[in-house]
Formats: sequence, C-alpha cells, structure tokens
Amino acid sequence: MLSMTGYGRGRACREGREMVVELKSVNHRYLDVSYRLPRNLPFLEDILRTRLMESPLRRGHVDVTVSYSNVRDDASAVSIDRALLLSCAQVIGSVACELQSSPPSMAELLQLSGALRVTQAEEDTATLAALATEALGIALHELDAMRAREGKALAMDLSQNLHMAETLAAQIAERAPAVPLAYRDRLLSRLGELHTQGVDPQRVAQEVALMADKCAVDEELARLKSHFDQFAQCVEGEGEAGRRMDFLLQEMNREVNTIGSKAADAQIAQYVVELKCLLEKLREQVQNVV
Repeated sequence: MLSMTGYGRGRACREGREMVVELKSVNHRYLDVSYRLPRNLPFLEDILRTRLMESPLRRGHVDVTVSYSNVRDDASAVSIDRALLLSCAQVIGSVACELQSSPPSMAELLQLSGALRVTQAEEDTATLAALATEALGIALHELDAMRAREGKALAMDLSQNLHMAETLAAQIAERAPAVPLAYRDRLLSRLGELHTQGVDPQRVAQEVALMADKCAVDEELARLKSHFDQFAQCVEGEGEAGRRMDFLLQEMNREVNTIGSKAADAQIAQYVVELKCLLEKLREQVQNVV
C-alpha cells in the first residue's frame, strides 16, 4: 500500500551547472501536477511532464519545484551603454554644477542611468534537459520511498481499526438472536399488566415471529463480513487500492445504517454508533491511499 503523502528532492550537477528538483505530494482524487520553474527555463515543463507520466505516480496533487544555478565563467555577460552613461553624466554634472553640489559617483550614475546590463548566456537545452531528468529521477525515488513508508503506517492503522470494526460486527451478530426473545418478554409483560384474559399463545408466537423477521440482520452482517474481507485484501495487497477501499466503505456504511434501522435494541444501537465512528476513521485514512 502506498500513501499519497510524500516528499522527494533530487540534485544533479555537471560542469558548473546545478539543477534541483523538489516533489511534494498530498492526497487528490486524480493525478494533478503543478510546476514552478525558473522563468528562463519554461521548456523544462514538457520534459518533466513526460517523465512524470511514465512514472508510477497515479494519484495525488504533486508540486514540482525546480531551481537552477550556473556558476560557469560564461554564464552571464556584463555590458555598459557608454553613450547613455556619458549623456547622463553630462546632464547630471551640469545640474550639479548649477546647484553647487557634488557630482554623483560612478555607481550612482550606473544605477540612475540603467546603462549597466547583465545578460544571461544562452543555455544548452540538451544539457539542462539531461540535468532535469537526472534530478527528477532522484526526487521520484525519494518520493516513492517516503510514500511507501507512509503507506506502511497507514496499513497498520487501517488494520487495527478494521479489526475493531469486525469485533463490533461479531458482537452485533451475537446480540441479534436475543432481540426477538426480549420483545416476547416485553409483550407478555405488557399483556400481564393489562390483565388480558385468554390470550392465544399462537397469536403471540406470530407477533414474535413477525418481529424477528423485521429485525433480522443476518443478510446485512453477511454482506458486511464480505466487505471487511475485501477491504483487508486491499490493505495487504499492492498497487492502487484507494478508490476500491473508498467504495467498500460506502457499502459498509450502507449495511451498518440498515442494521441500525432494523435492530430495535439499545445495545445494538450502541454498537452501530461505535461502528460508524470506526468507519469514519477508516474513510479519513483511505483518502490518503493511492
């Protein structure tokens, strides 16, 4: 079992270039990927998207963040617009002379005029694509490892809650046969309080039989056990199981609601409430399962 929650970071370096890819994954109904890339490297999105589509990722919202640095000597070029700088110097120097103030420094002139330009060198797209692919592969490996660890913890928690739910279902099954008998005792006691004479025992038996049929939950318990068994197989199995488990929990809730409406017994009603609480815990955890 895999969780949809995870984090992975990959770093690739080559000849003064460094590419870092970070992956953050949380739960989502489908695979939803968002990208944050350096503004000068938009072409990497198609490369990363293709690689992610080939990966084992199938569900979850994944944030892909890419950072890039180039410390090579030819990474950037510095140029100065000499004509613009000289023109600004003449105008500002003339005004400073009229105002009898000191002329601006070279740094101030460069800042005011905007004559200093730093341009990034054109990058080798093939090299950057290779770096991004390498960094993404490392990040995916870390992400998969963390999702597997989270999935293992999820499986343990799901198994514990499932076992408790099975125990409650067994208690309901044990209690259910006593409900018609308790109804018979209450009926006879009520008839005795009313001092009813000549009550036909056959008629009482028919009423009890009708009550037993109305409150019978054998079929619901059988279907519930089947759902429990299939859910346990999903927990112990591999591959995508989240959607199937979510469907099984819906069916479990359906059966439990039916049991609660049919079984006219305070003890069974208490078991049903506890069982629904456990199913809600299972549902919340299943939202993180791939």
